[in-house]
Amino acid sequence: MEFLNLNREKVIRDPVHNYIHIRQKIIRNLIDTPEFQRLRRIKQLGTTSFTFPGAEHSRFTHSLGVFEITQTICDNFEQNYKSSSSQDGLWDDSNRLVALCAALLHDVGHGAFSHIFEDIFHTDHEKITGQIITDPTTQINQVLSEIDPKFPAEVASIIDHTHPNQQIVQMISSQIDADRMDYLLRDAYFTGTDYGLFDLTRILRVMLPYEDGIAFLSNGMHAVEDYIVSRFQMYQQVYFHPASRGMEAVLILLLRRCQYLYQHEQLTKDFSPELLIPFFEGTFTLQDYLNLDDQVISTYLIYWRSHSDPILCDLVNRFLDRNPLKSVQYHHSQNDLIQKLSELIEEAGYNLKYFTLKNFSKDLPYDAYHPNAKNPQTQIEIMLPNGNLKELSEQSPLVKAIAGKFQIDHRFFFPREFLRRDEFMAKTNLTNSKKIAIFEEFQRIIQLF
Repeated sequence: MEFLNLNREKVIRDPVHNYIHIRQKIIRNLIDTPEFQRLRRIKQLGTTSFTFPGAEHSRFTHSLGVFEITQTICDNFEQNYKSSSSQDGLWDDSNRLVALCAALLHDVGHGAFSHIFEDIFHTDHEKITGQIITDPTTQINQVLSEIDPKFPAEVASIIDHTHPNQQIVQMISSQIDADRMDYLLRDAYFTGTDYGLFDLTRILRVMLPYEDGIAFLSNGMHAVEDYIVSRFQMYQQVYFHPASRGMEAVLILLLRRCQYLYQHEQLTKDFSPELLIPFFEGTFTLQDYLNLDDQVISTYLIYWRSHSDPILCDLVNRFLDRNPLKSVQYHHSQNDLIQKLSELIEEAGYNLKYFTLKNFSKDLPYDAYHPNAKNPQTQIEIMLPNGNLKELSEQSPLVKAIAGKFQIDHRFFFPREFLRRDEFMAKTNLTNSKKIAIFEEFQRIIQLF
């Protein structure tokens, strides 16, 4: 498919990979589509920039990074593991283009504020990614269809893991893939942390194809270990950060309140969020979805700041002025204490539905393949000098120590003023003696966690 190549390679400067190399016309054309350009307006890390101010990067730059890593993998495979027959299990470079398109487009279905949107409106960005790729009305579909009418469906099959070639699928989606490698390095760079750093060059150097997927040479196992530990630390220190999650909680609650007001006809025309209404009603189309991004919701928040509803106005001000809900980490055995805290919050005059939230985050740093599991993981294979494959945790005591162990963080979110006496006294409409009694009892219980 030489006719697909540009006359001259184009490059995009990138702080993580230095250059993103664009060699194919189709990649340039996909980048120029409105569906892909929309990713510029969606932050990669949602509300994390309220905690790490540098984390303003977008799904757009991340997608370019995943494309570049995938391209490097293809170059390495073509140079060092080129297939000479259909039976040797090595790399067939005729798969390059579909792999690159899937890498570039893997996140095109993300909603506003990334994963937060899915939690609020119960959407699935992977399914919507598939719809964007296969729907004839999108420019992405039209660009892909210029290759072949069946090409969009093939690209989508990589993202939904149904493509028969596991080498391509595992490049984009596995426990060590181009997606995860880019977001760890990119998120570490923009948050100003070192937790997500690992030796990308070495990992790509020791990566190789085999008949059933992708493996790693045993002399590069320590670089793979470093990647697993880096991912573990990023979840602990950045992705699970309680302040970022406290801002997520505010956004979830204020949209919940706005939906309630809409359903009860308490949003006047001046405050009506026209682009959100299809989601409030559960009747949204693909175009409705593509019309939304972070900036649209942020604009609605400015309008809602002056709404007459005191609950909506309060929550919007908390979000815009960075006043996150505070939280306490708890175990299910402490539900009685959570109930007591809830009762005190309600006694102070707060509506529990809109000012408290139980939420949990979880991640599995690494796991071996369990075929009977609900969502079986593609395990990381280490290729020994004799050509045999061994699952990573069988070779690495370090990885074995964390393999199969979920990181789970249950939190109960509540208004910040319940930890600040002066703020609490100013915001609550009770007698001073009642305020003091509630505040001091809250402090006593919170110390039990």
